Amino acid sequence: MGAVKALKPSIAAVYPAAAIPGGELQIRGTDLAGEHRPRVLLGDVTAPILVGSDTFIIARVPEGVSFGQLVVENDAQRSSPWVCEIGVELADSLHPVANPAIDPFGNVFTTFSGSRGQRTPVSVYQIDPSGTVHPFLSDLMNATGLCFDREGMLYVSSRYDGIVYQVTPRGEMSVYVEGMGVATGIAFDKDENLYVGDRSGTIFKISRSRQIYVFATIEASIAAYHLAIGPQGDLFVAGPTTSSFDAIHRISVSGEVSVFYRGLGRPQGMAFDEEGRLYVAASLGGRRGVVRIGSNQKAELFLSGPNIVGLAFHGSLLYLTTTGAIYRLSTSVRGLPPVNFV
Repeated sequence: MGAVKALKPSIAAVYPAAAIPGGELQIRGTDLAGEHRPRVLLGDVTAPILVGSDTFIIARVPEGVSFGQLVVENDAQRSSPWVCEIGVELADSLHPVANPAIDPFGNVFTTFSGSRGQRTPVSVYQIDPSGTVHPFLSDLMNATGLCFDREGMLYVSSRYDGIVYQVTPRGEMSVYVEGMGVATGIAFDKDENLYVGDRSGTIFKISRSRQIYVFATIEASIAAYHLAIGPQGDLFVAGPTTSSFDAIHRISVSGEVSVFYRGLGRPQGMAFDEEGRLYVAASLGGRRGVVRIGSNQKAELFLSGPNIVGLAFHGSLLYLTTTGAIYRLSTSVRGLPPVNFV
């Protein structure tokens, strides 16, 4: 009898639906392997296979992928394409430690933060909508958190000197507020009160007249506090601790602290979509990437990828910062604009 001809592989699902290079995609279907090891292609680039069977494959997204059309080959047969959302690198040789910030014109700002006390030639970079990278700010030690006010001023925290700096669109820098401890995450509310996370355990609130209040105290972080304002005006705080089962805290407008979600590994930067779902750079069940948490407190891996520290939406575009680069991808959701822009 002759050899049995392999059936055409059929993809039933790919999870998660988005990734950056180094992320892992779980592929489920039928007849994926045939008689030999399957082959996975993203565009025209072969993806390394970590697990391969007739019904289940785990493939790692390789470098150089710019098109998210995924197919599985078994012997001489090829599946119908499955479209994934794959992030494209905009710039490398960076050192972000938190979310990027996006101005109303679509310019993206991120940092070269450096190790504590390290003076770097460029502190903040600007990436214009065409993807061109420009040095924007120098002479700021350990640039950490970034955010904009509605007048287009950029605010940058320094975990080195505890100062939050105000920077004009032309790159002119001045001290906005000082004495913020180990200043990390920053965020504005709709009334343009600025919140600053001192990772030793304090969340400061600074009014537009620059009056300083202790807004809340929570468990200290080993790395940083990351802040985001939710759709109802609550402040959300992520801060990795020595636990592998970390929490996202929600602080009401009156300063009451509660646990919004517990069960993430090393949660860092955050953002919301228009439906009020929270996106967190974290790991879930040992898988690293961006975790989405709905109003029902259900968490799922939205995007797979290593070393992600921050994220920011601009419409349906999602910008991701890793420990060394920044990526952009189109998504099927739209981000919630910063509340102080509305």
